[in-house]
Amino acid sequence: MDVIFSALSLAAIYGLVAIGVSLTWAALGMLNLAHGVAFAVGAYGGWLAADHLSDSAPVVLAGGVAGGALVGCAIYLLVVVPLYDRPNWETRHLIATLAISLVGANLLLELFGPSAKALPAVFGEGSVTIAGSVVTADKLGAIVSAAVVLGAVAVVLRRSRLGLGLRVLTQDSEGAALVGVSRNRMALGVLALSGGLAGLASVLLAQTFYANPDVGFVPLVKGLLVAVLGGLGSIPGAIVAALVMGVAEALTATYLGQEYVLMTLFVVLAVVLLVRPRGIAGLLEEARA
Repeated sequence: MDVIFSALSLAAIYGLVAIGVSLTWAALGMLNLAHGVAFAVGAYGGWLAADHLSDSAPVVLAGGVAGGALVGCAIYLLVVVPLYDRPNWETRHLIATLAISLVGANLLLELFGPSAKALPAVFGEGSVTIAGSVVTADKLGAIVSAAVVLGAVAVVLRRSRLGLGLRVLTQDSEGAALVGVSRNRMALGVLALSGGLAGLASVLLAQTFYANPDVGFVPLVKGLLVAVLGGLGSIPGAIVAALVMGVAEALTATYLGQEYVLMTLFVVLAVVLLVRPRGIAGLLEEARA
């Protein structure tokens, strides 16, 4: 049971990152390599909120979300506004977001220094026993917080104008413009939302690890793996893939060692893509059919 709760807490964090990756791909055809910067800035946003405002859970989590969302807005201004609808968007946005990732990490290093910053235990130091397994407060808090936020995102995407506009935009971008869906407004909303989700994930992860300038690199890699495994652009696929990768990482770390985790995740991805090139989203579509 300990492995199961570890897997669920990892899946909660990876799911938040991967859904942001899938949303930007679905809306803009954009693989955001600066998503890790949103993660890192979110961690520092939570640390600043705890240091200057309050170390209560709502304030620290809101600081992380705000930091990540601000990076999403900056990516919109620096990448989407000048480059979208221009020739070679597919290549240019990769170069631009990679540049933002490198510059962002160095800016964080200059502003906060190389030393890691510890965030407060916003969910407390205690633990609970569930089905005979001791679950620490940080793991339980991450699972519950991510579940609530992902449920809220699902409702927003299904019932709000943002969600409706996103579905229209992904199906027919020219038709979306004809019926009054603003692609620029949608792009800004999607990037702010995906950045906010990454910022939340960073605060949840920082309950175990620390905030540092490079903290977003590994979550970016794992988030990309999860998004590709789930099928780029598929939100249900990303959630299922996050669970699969969470279980794979928890089992690998427990029985083989942490050094084999990334290798195992790449092997899982390769095996699934060999069988189903469209990832888990293809399996879900076949099941619905």
